[in-house]
Amino acid sequence: MPLLSIFESAPDSVGKFSIEQIVSAAGDGALKDDSTCSSELREYLGKIGTEKISQYIDHCLTVPFPKNGMVLQDLVNELGRRLDYEAINGRYQGVQGKIGFDGLWLSPEEHTLVVEVKTTDAYRLSLDTLAKYRRKLADADKLAANSSILIVVGRQDTGELEAQIRGSRHAWDIRVISAEALIKLVLLKENTEAVETGLKMRSLLTPIEYTRLDRMVDVMFATATDVEEEPEPDEQVEVTGGENPGAAPVAPSAAALVSHLATGSKGTWHFTDAQLLQAKREDVVAALGQREGASLVKKSRALYWNAKRDVRAACAMSKRYTGKNQAPYWYAYHPQWDTFLEDADTALFVLGCMDLDVAFAIPHGVMKSLLPLLHTTTTKPAGAYWHVHIIQQPSGFAMSVPKGQPLALQPFQFAIG
Repeated sequence: MPLLSIFESAPDSVGKFSIEQIVSAAGDGALKDDSTCSSELREYLGKIGTEKISQYIDHCLTVPFPKNGMVLQDLVNELGRRLDYEAINGRYQGVQGKIGFDGLWLSPEEHTLVVEVKTTDAYRLSLDTLAKYRRKLADADKLAANSSILIVVGRQDTGELEAQIRGSRHAWDIRVISAEALIKLVLLKENTEAVETGLKMRSLLTPIEYTRLDRMVDVMFATATDVEEEPEPDEQVEVTGGENPGAAPVAPSAAALVSHLATGSKGTWHFTDAQLLQAKREDVVAALGQREGASLVKKSRALYWNAKRDVRAACAMSKRYTGKNQAPYWYAYHPQWDTFLEDADTALFVLGCMDLDVAFAIPHGVMKSLLPLLHTTTTKPAGAYWHVHIIQQPSGFAMSVPKGQPLALQPFQFAIG
């Protein structure tokens, strides 16, 4: 039975396969250029989580097996896609008359990386050959106006390769990163939301002049701020007992939160552990993917899509709130989420509730029509967002529409688990 058929019918069973077994189950099991095995393997890699990709990479680097270098090449190119590059797979083996490259990654910023993948740096690379490939690709109009070379190696000990690059005339055109560091970059991106953070992460893979450190500090600061920023109002904080208890809760600033915790004061802020929220979100998305017949993988903390990018979901989570005159569940809907959902055939804004075994998937078209009728907040440092509240009515759950009629959520409900 082909790999994809097995995966669709029994994904948990396939998850227990080693990467060698995965390759053997793909197509005819013969991994080579332009083969059904290669095609199925690459499609499968686009359907699984980055944690599983990481496990496969580790296996390729620690357990020698036939064609592990070819498999590593496909795994690395999949990581490129998860950093929002348009990644073109190169050939496994060079042939006369073909330009050699392992991957071509085009960024949203119109910079192309010519990617070279190596399981080890034990063998000296011909940097002149890599530069020649890049020139030929440019002559063939296969590169953006700006381009550079990225070497991805399995080992972290790359001192000899680094010295080789520094001492060559290609020092300003080539960068090196370990597979482990590349995985960390992808996992970090998947736990952020700001579009700018992804851009700054990609900038790390292009040649950077380090005499002045401002650019590197900018990358580190933007990423840390995005990851540690006070969570969305749908995720962690409730404020009750104020002068206007009927109003939508407002998340306190990070500074106020630190002050509150530092003084040890007792108040009415209640927290839902971020890991619990994300675990519940993963359950919601898994159930949604099963309903839609699509394997959804993370693009960011709350955004998910399938390998073809034609099924997309923005999944917001809320604990249950019990304040007086307060909606039991409330969320934020962000402009960047709206933009993300616009480009898909199936696009859904998903509302998950920590204490319910159901969730609600509102089609993007429906959500779009309601935006002018919702309240907004524009004071948060991360930018504007729309407030979304779930209320309970005698007929069931509904989405509050302050400038219109509540939207019954029963038609959009689906079970979890």
